[in-house]
Amino acid sequence: MSTPLQKQAILLLEDGTVHYGKAFGKIGTTTGEICFNTGMTGYQEVFTDPSYYGQIIIMNNVHVGNYGIKDDEVESDSVKIRGLIGRNLEEQYSRKLANASLDTYLQMNNIVCIEGVDTRDLVIHVRQKGAMNCIISSEILDVEELKKELAKVPSMDGLELASKVSTNEAYTMGDPNSEVRIAVLDYGTKQHILQCMVDRGAHLKVFPAKSKLADLKAFSPNGYFISNGPGDPAAMDYAIATVKDVLNESKPTFGICLGHQLLALASGINTFKMHHGHRGLNHPVKNLITGKCEVTTQNHGFGVDPKEVSKATNVEITHVNLNDDSIEGIRLKDRPAFSVQYHPESTPGPHDSRYLFDDFIELIKKHK
Repeated sequence: MSTPLQKQAILLLEDGTVHYGKAFGKIGTTTGEICFNTGMTGYQEVFTDPSYYGQIIIMNNVHVGNYGIKDDEVESDSVKIRGLIGRNLEEQYSRKLANASLDTYLQMNNIVCIEGVDTRDLVIHVRQKGAMNCIISSEILDVEELKKELAKVPSMDGLELASKVSTNEAYTMGDPNSEVRIAVLDYGTKQHILQCMVDRGAHLKVFPAKSKLADLKAFSPNGYFISNGPGDPAAMDYAIATVKDVLNESKPTFGICLGHQLLALASGINTFKMHHGHRGLNHPVKNLITGKCEVTTQNHGFGVDPKEVSKATNVEITHVNLNDDSIEGIRLKDRPAFSVQYHPESTPGPHDSRYLFDDFIELIKKHK
């Protein structure tokens, strides 16, 4: 929370909107695409989600940091957001199990933040105007100078980022004697996604983003997983080509978030940049196969084009978003492949959708 000793900070949006507040975390300057998350908890998992790479996030909850930081509540090995905007970012915390304060954690990860901002007003603005680039600075307090710096920042539309957050070396997880062997294409995977498959008895090998099918086949997998990640899927020609090759194997294949979009692109269906995206823990989705509804965790700024899906003869829509009717899941009719736009591992979030991991494991066992 702001104190009289804090330095001033400025938030400038691409459309010229300016917010003044107080510095938190690292003193400096940062840029990225602004977005907002509607979740009330799970801020540490959100900050370490590789899908947020290149983005500056507004946390809707009025108080962020009040339960501190715990070493094992992470989705990757470092904070992946470019910056943080909050109403009250708390240095003091109440949880005895916590290892550090939010401020200490963000400073250690070199994250520039601003607090004291009317985040409700800012979220309304982004909802109305759409996603755009922004800049936060606690060292440059001249708005005209910030405008010059912000003009240098590339648009997220057309930006390839997955290879920047992927693993550099392949690694394995789970029981090597398992009958379920899954090759994972890592485009920025969350660790709890992998853990959900390991918990169900799978043996995984996680491959760098630009791996070829031959690399994956050397592991002798009987299933393939296409991970989540940041950036524009249409800019990932290398990944689309690999997913096409994977689909030609006709082995069980499961994609989440970016993986969902890549499965669509590999099937001839276009993606598009959404107005402001879906990010939070409370998005309602309907499973069209079962008729049941799920409360889901989401984090994406791109989507699958519904007009393109309606033209495809080999693709079936399996899930839809009940807020805006956007596509949340598809499956292929001519091979054992399916995907969802949301995050069934749900860290943070409700566990309504974890059945999808069960479905994937059973599909692999059935096709062995």
